[in-house]
Amino acid sequence: MVKRSWLGIALSLVLASSAICRAQEPLKLRIGWAVVPGQLTSIIFAKPDILKHYGKSYTVELTHFRGSTPQITALAAGELDIAALAFSSYGLAIQNAHMDDLRLIGDLYQDGIDGYYANEYLVRTDSPIHKIEDLKGKVLATNGIGGAVDMALRKILKDHGLLENRDYQIVEIQFPNMAAALEEKKVDLAGMVMPFALMAKKTGKVRTLFTMKDAMGEAQTTLMVARAGFIAAHRAVLVDFFEDWQRAMRWYYDPKNRAEAIKILCNFTKQPPSAYEDWLFTKQDYYRNPDVIPNVKALQNNLNVQKELGLLKISIDVNKYADLSLVEEAAKRPH
Repeated sequence: MVKRSWLGIALSLVLASSAICRAQEPLKLRIGWAVVPGQLTSIIFAKPDILKHYGKSYTVELTHFRGSTPQITALAAGELDIAALAFSSYGLAIQNAHMDDLRLIGDLYQDGIDGYYANEYLVRTDSPIHKIEDLKGKVLATNGIGGAVDMALRKILKDHGLLENRDYQIVEIQFPNMAAALEEKKVDLAGMVMPFALMAKKTGKVRTLFTMKDAMGEAQTTLMVARAGFIAAHRAVLVDFFEDWQRAMRWYYDPKNRAEAIKILCNFTKQPPSAYEDWLFTKQDYYRNPDVIPNVKALQNNLNVQKELGLLKISIDVNKYADLSLVEEAAKRPH
């Protein structure tokens, strides 16, 4: 009986020790991303020596998606912990996927912030189009119906009394192919983003007619979301995660690190430094909040526009679907 008792105690200690070890293992955060370098997700952890908690309280598993919509599906299925959504898909996740527990938790990048880049709508340099009204009867290109670039285009046309099908036609063209379509006169206007807009303007064959900011003001273009249950279960780890993201942001935006930062991106994208040197991590780039704090006011306005255009059926109060406590707590820590 004594031997069996000691054996039981020993087995209990082994099991307890194993449980403690498992509890101390870092949490693997499954994170989605779609575009680079607009979203820095794919390179933000490339300098682990500057991160305080990576490999200790958490690690990351990054998954590339072609856009936001597949990430909504993965998030709903429990296959993703943090998703990168556009403001347009954020609203649709709440409306169509019925994600009442969806929470806005962080910024990825914003459009039209004073002093920073805003997406551009380009026409040919020799085009007779000089004002919005001149787009009547024209063929206009966006990258995807219902997306941010498309929405801003529809908004500014609507404000100037022009309606789709009656006054103009919209076609879908992927960003890398837009400049060629414009130059070959297949379309009369193209809504473009960085770096494609910059590359097109360098040719001297196109000019800017208006910007996304002109159409709808500031935009919380892409953002990070998670589900409320996941946040509640792993709050401390997520604060560590955002503290590291903030530390990385400071490193990437420090001018003395710019050459190395661009090299890191080039290693990932397999593009030459010349593709980024003119604009990346400068005010020619999109605005990214250094503390990863999203622009709630802009996001609310973006969703209001989405509903105004009939692309969203319900009114959404962003404050109900936001949890900024993680980034705010992380920002209070010394970096």
